[in-house]
Amino acid sequence: MSRDSMEPDHEHTPEEASDHEADLHEARELESEQFDVDHTADVDGDDVLHDRDGARLSDDTDLAEWDGPTEDDEFHRMSAWLNRRAGRFLQTAEELRQTLAGEASARAAIESLGNRIPVDETQSRDLTAAAFFDVDNTLVHGASIVLFARGLASRKYFSYGDIANFAWQQAKFRVTGKENAEDVAQGKDKALSFIAGRETSELVELGEEIYDEFIADKIWPGTAALAQRHLDAGQQVWLVTATPVELAQTIAKRLGLTGALGTVAESVDGKFTGRLVGDILHGPGKAHAVRSIAVREGLDLKRCTAYSDSHNDVPMLSLVGTAVAINPDTDLKEIARVRGWEAYDFRTARKAAKYGVRSAVVLGVAGGTAAAASRLLRRK
Repeated sequence: MSRDSMEPDHEHTPEEASDHEADLHEARELESEQFDVDHTADVDGDDVLHDRDGARLSDDTDLAEWDGPTEDDEFHRMSAWLNRRAGRFLQTAEELRQTLAGEASARAAIESLGNRIPVDETQSRDLTAAAFFDVDNTLVHGASIVLFARGLASRKYFSYGDIANFAWQQAKFRVTGKENAEDVAQGKDKALSFIAGRETSELVELGEEIYDEFIADKIWPGTAALAQRHLDAGQQVWLVTATPVELAQTIAKRLGLTGALGTVAESVDGKFTGRLVGDILHGPGKAHAVRSIAVREGLDLKRCTAYSDSHNDVPMLSLVGTAVAINPDTDLKEIARVRGWEAYDFRTARKAAKYGVRSAVVLGVAGGTAAAASRLLRRK
C-alpha cells in the first residue's frame, strides 16, 4: 500500500481534528489502563529507552555502558512506529472498548466451560460448526436485564420506578437503534453501583432464582427449537448478549446450551469492583466475541449460524456463513430481505412466518419443531 493511499480522504476542519485527537487520546488512556501500555514517546515520536532494570535512560547516560534495549523498548518502538504510520486507522476509544468487551466475554466464556454439560459420547459431533443466538426478543420475550431488574425489585434491591426507567431506555434504543449517551451512562452507573463490592457468587445465585421466577416462561419455543436442532446436529450453541455474563450463563446452563458471551464486570478476589471490562457487549463487540470464541474453539465461521432480532447485530450476523432474523425489527427485516437471509416471526399466533429458505436446509438437519422445543424447554 502506498503512503498516499493511507492519507485522509479530506482535510479535517480544526473542530474535527480536535475531536479526533481527543478521541484518540481517550483510546490511549484506556489502552494504558487496561494493558499497562506506556505511551511515553515525545512529540517528535522519539522512543524512550530503558536499561535492563527498567530505568529510563537520561540524556547524560553513558551509552558505552548501556547493554542494549529491553524487550519493552522493542515493543514500544514497534507500537510507536505502527501508530505513526496507521494515522487515521488508529482505534477510537469506542472501538477499543468494544474490542476489550469482546475479548473479556470470550475469555469468561472459555473459563465457564469447566462447568459445561458432559457431551453424550454416543452422539456424533460437528466440531467446526456452531450457532450463536442473541437473547433479548430473540430467545427471550422482552429484555432480560429488565426481567432481572424486576426480580431485584421484588427483593427490594431496586425500586419499580427504576424498572420503568430501564424499560423506557430499552424501548428508545430499540426504536431508534441508537444509544443516548446520558441514558447509557445513567443505566450503567446504576447497575455498577448495585454490584460494586458484592460477591460474584451473589449475582450468580440471584440469576438462578430470578431465571426461575421471571425468565423461564419467557423463552420463545420456536427459538428454543432452532437451538435444539443445532444441539441435535452435534454443534455448539452459544448465547451472545449485552446482558451480564453471569445471567447469560445461567440461561445457557438451564437450556443445556454450550455457554454464553455477555457483558463482563471486573472482579478482584471474588468481588465486583464497580467497573466494566471494556464496555457493554453490543454491536461490533458481539462480532469480536464471536470471532474470538471461534478461534479458541476451532470453529469455521463459514459453517456457523447466527440469530438476532435487531439490526444492531448486523456485524455479528454478517460474520457467519448463515444469518437468520428472529422476530426482526423493521430495519433487520429489510436487510434480511435484501441479503436473502432466512427470517422467522414467533410474535404472531401463526407458526413461524418464514421469509426465506427452509431451516432444515440451512441447518442440514430435520426434525419436528415442537418436539425439539419440548426437549430444550424441559431442561428449565
